Amino acid sequence: MMNRIFTLLLAFLIIRCAKDDQPTVAHIHKNWKFKQLEDTIWKSATVPGNVYSDLLDHKKIPDPFVGSNELNVQWASKKNWEYQTTFELAPKTLRKSNIELSFEGIDTYANIYLNDTLIGLTNNSFRTWKYDIKELAKRKNTLKLHFFPTKKLEIAESQKIDYNLPPDTRVFTRKAQFQFGWDWGPIINTSGIWKPIKITSWNNMKLDDVYFKQEKLTDSVASLSVQYTISSDTAVEEATLAIKFDNTTHKITTPAKKGTHTYTTNLEIKNPKRWWTYNLGEPYLYEFDITLKEGRHVKAQQKATIGLRTIKLITEKDSKGKTFYFELNGVPVFMKGANYIPQNSMQNKVTDAHYEKLLNDVVDANMNMLRVWGGGIYENDIFYDLCDEKGILVWQDFMFACAMYPGDNPFLKNVEKEAIDQVTRLRNHASIALWCGNNENNEGWKRWGWQADKTEAQKKEIWNSYLAVFDSILPKTVAKLNPEISYWESSPSYGRGNPKYEFEGDAHDWWVWHDAYPFEHFEKKVPRFMSEFGFQSFPSYEAIRYFTEKDSIDINHDSYTTHQKHPRGFQLIHDYMKRDYKVPKNGDDYVYVSQLLQAKGITMGVEAQRRAMPYCMGSLYWQLNDCWPVVSWSSIDFMGNWKALHYKTKKSFQDVLISSVVDNDTINTYIISDKLAPLTGDFSLDFIDFNGKKIHNVHQQVLIAPNTSQLIAKTPLNHIKANVNDYVMKSSFSSTSNSSSIKTFSPFYVAKPKDLKLPQQDVSTKITKTDHGFIIKVSATTLQKDVFLYTNTKGHFSDNFFDILPNETISITFITKAAAIDDLGIKTLNGIQ
Repeated sequence: MMNRIFTLLLAFLIIRCAKDDQPTVAHIHKNWKFKQLEDTIWKSATVPGNVYSDLLDHKKIPDPFVGSNELNVQWASKKNWEYQTTFELAPKTLRKSNIELSFEGIDTYANIYLNDTLIGLTNNSFRTWKYDIKELAKRKNTLKLHFFPTKKLEIAESQKIDYNLPPDTRVFTRKAQFQFGWDWGPIINTSGIWKPIKITSWNNMKLDDVYFKQEKLTDSVASLSVQYTISSDTAVEEATLAIKFDNTTHKITTPAKKGTHTYTTNLEIKNPKRWWTYNLGEPYLYEFDITLKEGRHVKAQQKATIGLRTIKLITEKDSKGKTFYFELNGVPVFMKGANYIPQNSMQNKVTDAHYEKLLNDVVDANMNMLRVWGGGIYENDIFYDLCDEKGILVWQDFMFACAMYPGDNPFLKNVEKEAIDQVTRLRNHASIALWCGNNENNEGWKRWGWQADKTEAQKKEIWNSYLAVFDSILPKTVAKLNPEISYWESSPSYGRGNPKYEFEGDAHDWWVWHDAYPFEHFEKKVPRFMSEFGFQSFPSYEAIRYFTEKDSIDINHDSYTTHQKHPRGFQLIHDYMKRDYKVPKNGDDYVYVSQLLQAKGITMGVEAQRRAMPYCMGSLYWQLNDCWPVVSWSSIDFMGNWKALHYKTKKSFQDVLISSVVDNDTINTYIISDKLAPLTGDFSLDFIDFNGKKIHNVHQQVLIAPNTSQLIAKTPLNHIKANVNDYVMKSSFSSTSNSSSIKTFSPFYVAKPKDLKLPQQDVSTKITKTDHGFIIKVSATTLQKDVFLYTNTKGHFSDNFFDILPNETISITFITKAAAIDDLGIKTLNGIQ
């Protein structure tokens, strides 16, 4: 008993002696105010935020997302702005040997003053800016930032060279390029403190960074080298790093040198659990508790969440050209997903709930990869945290898009520091699958006419500047700081004008849309990896009502002068619609059919690309989301509503998909399986007319190989004793292989939608209240095509734009907080005249 008391007492004394001397952190987000430089009246400001959202909060500008207000707010980006706050520091903080002021993001050109002393000038919104303020800090402090218009500095930089860099002077400013305007986004060129500000104070030693570098991963062991960076004012005899995980503690004690240095320790995990995309396994994450001590003084405690996996981009020559596919944990994986853009032109309005919802929508639609597009932003930490947790891979562009950038030394050094900041920040995330240098810069230079007005010397200089960034600085940064992850110079590898685009690398296929090629082009020209292809549609009724401020759906409203950014957008939608659909005359029907049109084209591409695996190993359409309410290529609009495209790609991205295509008067039916084990089961094709009469049937037992596309049935059209305008083919597959049950079916029509002899619209519904919303049972005695349920009640339908086969009932869940649905509307293609 006495021994036990002594042991407990000793442990207590050791804990008491282990003094907590960790850094203190204070966020400087309160008491901010702003004004134009020449004004005398200050107004309250929100930090993090930007000048547009602050002006909007004070009703100094109209909502730029409504009507044509975008045109009336451009003055704000042409002004000088000041932001100021006062804050107090505790005596304890002031006694610390180090006090650091850091800004995670300043947009973009600013002078920073602390207590009337200039401490820094910023010129990159993607960098973290840190300042030693030990000598300036006092009990009461004033922090002021003076923001300059980007255009003024861009013009000054452009005058230093004797040529124009395409497309315009935005290339000189390191900030979100889409804010200068895009063919789906407004010109909202923000300025302000767009990310958190904090003051960190510490004595002598601080833990700056911990990187878990994966050296080896097998079923029996994971070998990690943990690289940790310490800043110390003096040389220290004993710096102890302890890493606790899975009831195991790894500890190393070494001397620490004066200054900032990186040290390495190695640890092993026996029988490691791997991180997988959610559709192939569990996205397992290890939690590491990290403690740094200087002697007995605790200098840092932090957590790291790490997924163990191997991810490689495989580009190897083959008989067709060159492969382009991702290998996850040694398994080639078909990538299914979309291109992601910032969720709001005013980033401070994007909440954690927005990230959670959107990434849940990604998983719900059976996607396993998102491409973070290079004209936006390096996303907030929560985006990557959620991708890690949910098992979504991220193709990460560096933030360069559709342009040629300068190559002077200050610009290159600025880019290098940006890359170091961002790669260091993101490299511990299991979701990061690829670092890509830019979006379409290479293609633009080679085939968009950018060289036409340049001398040979100018062209050489511009191309050398390109190589300095994308063939030197960025790949070297990735190789040094995140060597487990592949680097890709530019997306796409080749422009669509180069025949190689079909056989090598990744492709952006815009023959459909920009060149008005028919949707069938997607079935004839399948690349190795489709990283961009898309088609526009109108957004939801809710989004249209928001920016038109009208209750009725008006597709000719004046607001479309700003809310349709593509100069040929409406004409292209109309021309494509005439090819495949009856063109409605009223606005709400036209919006509905535009969404069906978009979904038809993109799912034709998705399924053609999936049928072609393993030749093609990726399908990322353009685009997932919007940054404001607009006519665009998105599958989820700005209000968070799923368009027809998102509902239909959910089906086209199923892990087990039945997909059919007509070739030489024969219906070829494939089963595509992403599963890593073989499947056996019943396969059937049922041909029925629109009243339910059976016309033809095929039934067979099939064995589906893992991770493949397999041609299952060839059905000559002349075997079907009916007109193609009068029937639907229902394909079904069910399997109970490997202790799991899989059932999938898909309706297929040979004829174009406009040629189908559909019966009249005749749909009945029964609505039942549940704890989370409503169950809506939808029934029909005849085939009802593309049934669209809609309501002004805010919520989400579990399925929509679906077909009801004759004498079928489908149960749809409507998730909402509302107590009732009083205005449920129904549209079908049957009812379009």
